[in-house]
Amino acid sequence: GAVEGLTVCFLHQDEEYDVIVLGTGLTECILSGLFSVEGKKVLHMDRNEYYGAESASLNLTQLYQKFRSGMQPPTQFGRDRDYNVDLIPKFAMASGEFTNILYHTDVTRYLEFRQVAGSFVYRDGKISKVPSNQQEALMSPLMGIFEKRRAKAFFEFIQNYDFGNPATQQGIDLNKDPMTVVYKKFGLEPGTQDFIGHALALHLDDSYMTQPAKETYERICLYMNSMVRYGKSPYIYPMYGLGELPQGFARLSAIYGGTYMLKKPIEEIVYENGKFAGVKSEGEVAKAKLVIGDPSYFSDKVRKVGSVVRVICILSHPIPNTGDADSCQIVIPQNQVNRKHDIYIASVSGAHSVCAKGFWTAIVSTVVETDTPERECEAGVALLGPVAERFVSVQDLFEPVADGAADQVFVTRSYDATSHFETVSRDVMDVYRRVTGNELKVEGKVKRMDEEEQ
Repeated sequence: GAVEGLTVCFLHQDEEYDVIVLGTGLTECILSGLFSVEGKKVLHMDRNEYYGAESASLNLTQLYQKFRSGMQPPTQFGRDRDYNVDLIPKFAMASGEFTNILYHTDVTRYLEFRQVAGSFVYRDGKISKVPSNQQEALMSPLMGIFEKRRAKAFFEFIQNYDFGNPATQQGIDLNKDPMTVVYKKFGLEPGTQDFIGHALALHLDDSYMTQPAKETYERICLYMNSMVRYGKSPYIYPMYGLGELPQGFARLSAIYGGTYMLKKPIEEIVYENGKFAGVKSEGEVAKAKLVIGDPSYFSDKVRKVGSVVRVICILSHPIPNTGDADSCQIVIPQNQVNRKHDIYIASVSGAHSVCAKGFWTAIVSTVVETDTPERECEAGVALLGPVAERFVSVQDLFEPVADGAADQVFVTRSYDATSHFETVSRDVMDVYRRVTGNELKVEGKVKRMDEEEQ
């Protein structure tokens, strides 16, 4: 739906802005929100008639328009407006950087979050819950009794590790030593390594094994801290779908004077002496000192770094073997299915107001490795039980070729295959640094400026 309280304006010839933002994806909306709060004059445009760009949530009609042109949604799925189906399956880590940005900007007041009921991992043909506490860990079928002891020693090492105190380091330097050394020290089995690297640290592939262990250490800590925060899983998810996130930041920007325009075809990016000067839409030019936008607006300034396949499934039942969870994540580590990248399943349901009561959505996704992408998701789809409807989306991933300093064009990255928003936060911080030369500070809350005060 449209964001209430936003004024739809028309371009005035030669109107000057500090920043023009193209595309209302999550990354772009966070940035326009942050810059509006800082007092910059922001114009935000999108060629689509809905918010969210690649990270939108669509109702049934929009979903069928996108994937089944000319077809009406079948009546069995219930009311159109009960659906907010995500195009990109991601959850928020309860203690992650993304949650910090939400709190810092106070966008949390526009959103209601629910906990994701559980995180599961696939091993030897079946799925098991990722233990969320000591008790579950002892009962878990994921490890034998001796392996549990070794894993316990490993987790205690992680918990007690202090970079400034060699006595806690057991001879391991996480800044230099790779994870292979750490795993070897604790004698962990390949299956346990899979579990730690993929279900907890959420690495997409095994390249992390030979990198310095510090990043994996940080990812495990993030998972554990997020898990402790609410209990069942480390993830939270907004009611009414992920499309609420960009809309929340758009509302923040609008409160601070940002101007939003949807359904605006971008006809030309205008340059003067090799530097960005403005954007031409419907014959009018809006001028600004710099532009931020997603890769789809700047095909000449990005390079392809891979593709992601996502199979969006509608189910009339919870995923089998998840304890009838109203939502869950399932990680299929690549080694388990002879792949180079993990397969993820993200499932939410009527409990999150993203589909009609009695329905679930499950999105199976992975990094494309072959020329038959849909087939690469089969191991994931096979875990879902009967599927009422499926939509397949294959999207290329792009990253900017340059940092934007030379031409003042700052391009964001595509939404990757990871299961959470931490890489989106990293991109926000990266673009912020490229634009301003400063680090983004997310301590404390921004001063509230309510609708009434305007």
